[in-house]
Order: sequence, then C-alpha cells, then structure tokens
Amino acid sequence: MSGLWETPYKLGKPVLAASGRTGAYDEQAVDCPFVFRHRDRFFMMHVGFDGVGYQTALAVSDNLLDWEPYGMILRRGEGAEWDRRNAAGTWLLRDNRLDGPGTLKRWGGKYWLAYHAYPGEGFETGPASIGLAWTTDERLLDWHRLPEPVLTPEEGADWESGGLYKECLLEHEGGLYLFYNAKNKPDPALGAHRWREQIGYATSTDMLNWRRAETNPVLPIGPAGSWDDIFASEPCVLHDGERWGMAYFGFDGVHAQDGVAFSADLAAWTKHPAPLVGAGGEGELDSIHAHKPSYISHGGVLYHFYVASRPWRLGDASKIFGKEYRTIAVAASKPFG
Repeated sequence: MSGLWETPYKLGKPVLAASGRTGAYDEQAVDCPFVFRHRDRFFMMHVGFDGVGYQTALAVSDNLLDWEPYGMILRRGEGAEWDRRNAAGTWLLRDNRLDGPGTLKRWGGKYWLAYHAYPGEGFETGPASIGLAWTTDERLLDWHRLPEPVLTPEEGADWESGGLYKECLLEHEGGLYLFYNAKNKPDPALGAHRWREQIGYATSTDMLNWRRAETNPVLPIGPAGSWDDIFASEPCVLHDGERWGMAYFGFDGVHAQDGVAFSADLAAWTKHPAPLVGAGGEGELDSIHAHKPSYISHGGVLYHFYVASRPWRLGDASKIFGKEYRTIAVAASKPFG
C-alpha cells in the first residue's frame, strides 16, 4: 500500500544544521524543511528558531545533500501587526507529483508561499494564524505578504481553537486547497501533552477567501495506544500517479514519526497503519523524533527530508529546549552511494 512512498535508507547525518551563532535566525534550531527545484537548482525553505521566534530562509544545493545558505525571506519586524514577531514559511505552490521535478507553479502570474505566525515571543507562543505571500522575483528573495491572515483560529471549530500550523498549498483542476494542522486549546486533564493536533483543509478560487471543509478534521489522531494518538500533524500532500498521498507525522507522547495516508479525492483519507520513517536507536541523529516530511524526486530516487532530534551532547553547535539537538536530515528510496 505504501510502496511508492517508502524511503528506508537514512543518510545518518544532518544536511542542514543550526548555526549556534548568537543573534542568528537559526541560533537554536532549524525546522520545517520544504525542498523544491527552481532554475535548475534545488532549494530548501526552512524555519530558524533563535529563542525569540521564527524566521524563514532559503538554502541551495546542486545535489540535495550539500547545502549552503541562500538568503532570508520572512524576517522579524516585517509584515503587519499579526505577523511582525515571527513568520514560519512551510510551503510554496509547486507541481503536485511525487515523482515530478518539484518545480514551482505560478498562479495569477505569481509564486505563492504559505506561512503561519504566532502572536507572542518564544516557541509556538499563542494561537497562530495562517497567511500567504507572493513574489514575481525569480531570485525568490523579495516577498509581499498579504496584509491579513487568510485563516485564523478564532473563525474555526474547537479542534483548531488553540492555533493553526504547517500549511500545504495545492492547485488542482482550477481549485485551490490549503491543508493545515491545528491544535485545540490546552486541557490540563490531558496530562503532560495538554492538547491534540489534527489536520484539515480549506478551499478557495481566488487565494483571498477560504472556506473550511465541513468534514474537518479530515485526518484525525489515531485511537489510544497508536503511534499518532496525540498528534497527526504537518501535511505534505502529493499525487503518486495512483492516488493522493498525505505524508504527515504522528506523535504518541514519546516519539514523533513520519507516516502517510491516502485519498482518491483529497477529502476522504485512509491511513497506512505504521510509520514509514521511525525514530532511530540510541545515539542516532533522530533518536527522539523523525518528523515533518518534505518529499522530492530526482534521478529515479525519492528523497524524504525531515526534522531529526536527539539529546544534546557536548560539541553540538546548537541546543533547543535546553536539552535537544534538532537538525534537518534525509532518507531515500535507494541507498546513498
């Protein structure tokens, strides 16, 4: 059932790591990879966390394994009041095929970027809203944010009242789809992990006005005791030639791991029962988490980028939460040569 999406071969070392430099956008961590192709090079949009909030940057590569900085695109202090403190870019409108080149698509003559912003300083502080930005700059460095968010938690149902997160923006048969995950308001009765995260979507015909699906959340958490019974988060939706697949991560209170669900119509989804990329063993780069998927194909190989976390140890350049080393890693459908 999941064969086309399987990437069992892990590189085992970071492809992008935080700088650890005081005051840098990525002082403490890099997060949320989104890999695509543009003008015959590979780019990785990613989020950096500096202890204050989130900013978004691009890295560039010629081989998908060796990456170098390219430029900042969503900075602190820009935008309107709602997104001035931080902006976490997670998706650019691209071709929809899992085996496609991963190139960007224009809509209305523009490239489009989806992001979310939190109202407070710190790690995921306050209920986030979703915004869009556009550019005609072929360098992809000069972005124009829409002045208001397109989706807010205040307008949503209870399952998303605690904030909106990672976005996935698609154009299909003339319609626009915006998948996202959201959390409910914290509930002390749920114990250490006081909220639940699930996935829904909204549709639009003009990029400005979005209508939530009445069946949301379309990818809910799993039953108690399953690998995704606390979070079903961070959708990455692509078509594999047979059906739509939604890569996502599940969290059970111990590990966050990447899995996949399938659909014929983008509305009704069936989960594959087990993670496709699981947390690694003790001492490995992803021994805590292997999560937040981004896929791209090249040369007959499927590459699965994800966020890897393990306990911090002496010599690591960066640290988040005072104890964790968080980097961006990659797995592939074939062994690395």
